[in-house]
Amino acid sequence: MQQTQVTTVESYFHRFIRQYPNVQSLAEADLHHLMKVWEGLGYYSRARHLHAAAQEIVSRFHGVFPDNLDDLLSLPGIGRYTAGAILSIAFEKPAPILDGNAVRVLTRVFHITDNIDKAFTQNILWKLAEQILPEKNVRSFNQAVMELGALICKPGKPDCSICPISSICRANELHLQAMIPLRSPRKPVPHYDVTAGIIWRADRFLITLRPPKGLLGGLWEFPGGKVKPGETLETCLKREILEELNLRIHIKSHLVSVGHAYTHFKITLHVFECQCQAGRIRMNPDAATDFQWITASLLDQYAFPGADRKVIVAIQRKHLIRGGPE
Repeated sequence: MQQTQVTTVESYFHRFIRQYPNVQSLAEADLHHLMKVWEGLGYYSRARHLHAAAQEIVSRFHGVFPDNLDDLLSLPGIGRYTAGAILSIAFEKPAPILDGNAVRVLTRVFHITDNIDKAFTQNILWKLAEQILPEKNVRSFNQAVMELGALICKPGKPDCSICPISSICRANELHLQAMIPLRSPRKPVPHYDVTAGIIWRADRFLITLRPPKGLLGGLWEFPGGKVKPGETLETCLKREILEELNLRIHIKSHLVSVGHAYTHFKITLHVFECQCQAGRIRMNPDAATDFQWITASLLDQYAFPGADRKVIVAIQRKHLIRGGPE
């Protein structure tokens, strides 16, 4: 749920739990199948961390989910926020949770005007979140604070008239709600032009598997890369395919350009249909760890990033109707 809305997650959650109803089934899952179940939700490192954590729970803790802070923090993908959520919500233990909603509530109620992006302020907020925990019903309390921030103590203009704790809120008393919390100005979001090739060999085209770690790790993609300054799209694509796969290609036509936004940057992905001319695949392990030559009808069997999924729509419209490359 971190950084993702409930309405977005809900359908994925039910599908995920149907596929993997317990830690044992998740630990035994095929990672490629897991990524396909997760496909479309984003934050793909979380899926990999869930898989790795399940395997550690089975091997180190005999399949029993740990219920103490140190053991939880030793698992892949679990930090202070997630550990607090598990301890308080799953085990009813007195552990604080500090998500964006809780931060907004605490800074306004207690009139904290320091920059919340600073480590010093974060430490203050964690201590405060721990100090206000009740002796009983920690599960309900933590969820209530987060829900209050999500539904009433919203960014910009909170609904103070219906807030159940407006009478003790210092920001409300001082009419400073819109100014709190204070954070650093957002930096401009960089934009990159990226190329990708639908590289045909007879009636099949090439997809490659991204390395397991890093951005979009463990997902399949159409090979290509980022355009360098002064480089044309076509030159970029030919260079990237040669560097990453040891293949020489002939670019036939532009298929589609799609925009996509990631957490810290945006891209325009320019996709070209190509013909494999020469070379035998020799992968650069920093760029790809596996490859497949497939037909358009098999695309739904593989997990792709969001930008590539937009490209798949264009491929299927063209080649499922025509049956192969032009």
